[in-house]
Amino acid sequence: MSGNKFGFTPIDDKDLKKTRRREVGPMGAAVRETANSLNESTENRVEQRRQNASDAKEYRKARDEGRVLVAVGIDEIHTSDLPRDRLELSAVASSDEMDELKASIQERGQKEPIEIYKDSDGRFQLKKGWRRLTALKQLFEETGDERFSSVTARVAESQSDRIDLYIDMVEENVVREDLTFAEMAQVAILASKDADLGAGDAEALVGRLYSALHKMKRSYIRSFVYLLNELEGALPFPKAVSRNLGVEVARKLRASSDSADGLRDILAGASTASQQNEMLDAFLAGHEVETTRGMPREKPESVKYEFHVGASKITARKGECRILSGQDFTSIDRSKLQRAIEAFEAVLNE
Repeated sequence: MSGNKFGFTPIDDKDLKKTRRREVGPMGAAVRETANSLNESTENRVEQRRQNASDAKEYRKARDEGRVLVAVGIDEIHTSDLPRDRLELSAVASSDEMDELKASIQERGQKEPIEIYKDSDGRFQLKKGWRRLTALKQLFEETGDERFSSVTARVAESQSDRIDLYIDMVEENVVREDLTFAEMAQVAILASKDADLGAGDAEALVGRLYSALHKMKRSYIRSFVYLLNELEGALPFPKAVSRNLGVEVARKLRASSDSADGLRDILAGASTASQQNEMLDAFLAGHEVETTRGMPREKPESVKYEFHVGASKITARKGECRILSGQDFTSIDRSKLQRAIEAFEAVLNE
């Protein structure tokens, strides 16, 4: 059939049944792309918020459990809430071991964090790491180096049970077998006097504080608890008492509590650790022990003390005064150094 005057041909029914394919124009393509991008962006933001919330929850949990490390100024940390698990802290602070720890921190930095917590007033209190904190304080005082003005610490934000604070405090040293039985007993005694703990019975507390130890060791600690309580501070050198000696003396005191008064009087005359232990041995043997008035005096044990002057550390003992300093003394004119020593001796002889 030929077309009409307008050039159209008749419509084919087959053409009507064909699906027309509509091509997306430039504007439509842009709108579609923008819509898809917005959907993806919204989904990403929702997922990011979900991840952030999960991370925040995990962080709070880690912080509350003391698994987050922070830097805290050394002056912000108090040591007043818990008693230390060491007798003779001043001796530890001036010991050769402390010097070795300071040298290690000065060379390699603080490798092991301390552990702290917040007390009821919101102040940081020390739980574990007294020696590390003391080393940093001494280094900062001696050098003024800002590296030593703060300490790396684990902070427990949540309030722990009071008994757990004591357990955590002694755990590290007990595991290292670094505490004497007298020191472990002293912790139990001090804990029993802690009003916030409300325990009261030091021997019963041994089982809670040292539950990780073998029952025989706990039995030894209880013997020392009894020994220290019975002698009421009359034992001048408790760390020097061996396990067997302390256990045997405690056993005899339990059998005859009246003998504690006499032993306290005798121990008042002990001026050295060896004298003290000889008196304890004589008490076990049932011998009469004379006080120092009637017994030959032993040579006093070597006395040593240390202090700091500026960046110099002075160690004094019989026949020796040692100065440790970053100063190169060989660079000082000999006559000037000699005048300094002469002035030093002149002051001592005043």
